[in-house]
Amino acid sequence: MDYLKKTFRWFGPEFGVALSDIRQLGVEGIVAACQEVPLGEVWPSETIAALKSEIEAYDMEWSVVESVNVHTAIKYGLPERDHYIANYIQTLKNLAENGIYNVCYNFMQLIDWTRTDLDYILPTGASALRYSPISAAAFDLFILKRQNAKESYTEQEYTEAKSYFEGLTEEQKKKLEQAILAGMPGSKKLIALEDFKANHATVLKISKEKLQENLSYFLNAIIPEAEKFGVRMAVHPDDPPFSVFGVPRIVSNYKEIKFLLECCPSPSNGLTFCSGSLGASANNDMVRIIEDFGDKIHFIHLRNVARSEDGSFYEAAHLSGSVPMDKVMKAIVEQQYKRHESGNGIVSIPMRPDHGHVLLDDKKRQNEFYSGYSLIGRAMGLAQISGLEMGVRQGLNI
Repeated sequence: MDYLKKTFRWFGPEFGVALSDIRQLGVEGIVAACQEVPLGEVWPSETIAALKSEIEAYDMEWSVVESVNVHTAIKYGLPERDHYIANYIQTLKNLAENGIYNVCYNFMQLIDWTRTDLDYILPTGASALRYSPISAAAFDLFILKRQNAKESYTEQEYTEAKSYFEGLTEEQKKKLEQAILAGMPGSKKLIALEDFKANHATVLKISKEKLQENLSYFLNAIIPEAEKFGVRMAVHPDDPPFSVFGVPRIVSNYKEIKFLLECCPSPSNGLTFCSGSLGASANNDMVRIIEDFGDKIHFIHLRNVARSEDGSFYEAAHLSGSVPMDKVMKAIVEQQYKRHESGNGIVSIPMRPDHGHVLLDDKKRQNEFYSGYSLIGRAMGLAQISGLEMGVRQGLNI
């Protein structure tokens, strides 16, 4: 039975990691995107072909697109959304014509993920990404200055956030702001605070139900076409999987995943299983999600988080933390076995180690990397995950 297909995310040489570096890790595939194409525009076939050729020159394949980003007009249900949906469909067609069939995307508002510290020093001396609800509240209340934000917090939370913020130096306040505004993978450019505020004001007017309706509209428009092309769409869960800055979440738990998969039933409507995003909430039973939605998992991100009772978390080593990675891997391998026995679905599901600590020589050049995407930390994660997979398979004798 085939193992998971080992892949590695690559943003391009300007982000500190070369394809020649990745090739040395023994991975089969690259996870990449045509990042230079503006949001909402069609990815030209020749641009796709050029990136594919660049990857294949190093004896690897372009295994997964991450991501074909969804335009805000689609997410917010604006009048021009059909134009951007048509562009999205054409991009999927162009990808398929170039032999690329796995597409990861997300429907998150504002930014792709939220962290309050991009250089949290661990006891080992390595650094990781971290989220603190008090730091996030301080940003919300005193930097973003969301209207009526105080009503979202208990008196104790407000007091703690105020005390925390007042204790920061101007440099530390700026660092907090920059950490939150850096949540767009594939770009070293921070989101402008004024643009963030304007976008935030717009999304706050949209209910969770309306956002889900917009997601359903999008899926029912693109999935029938994706199915014709043989493209497998894999939605990425919200990160973190709970409301931040008053914005609703719609892909954060079992119920919400069930909704999006059932609103447009199709083999092409699937899930990116991300153990780190889902694992940031103790309410998510990740083994159950794999068992119940396993046939719809088209892509896998594996990383770990260490949660605290106050709602904070940091990104732990891949095999330690709050996510029971052994049980997660066992459920994944069992799903592979079901596919192998039934002959339905891709057995060698693409998997990549997600995020990694900054350690060893990478600490000397950490400003080159996109946050979370150092080379050595992810390489170590890949090695740990690969060893765990082998051990689980031997234990199951499959």
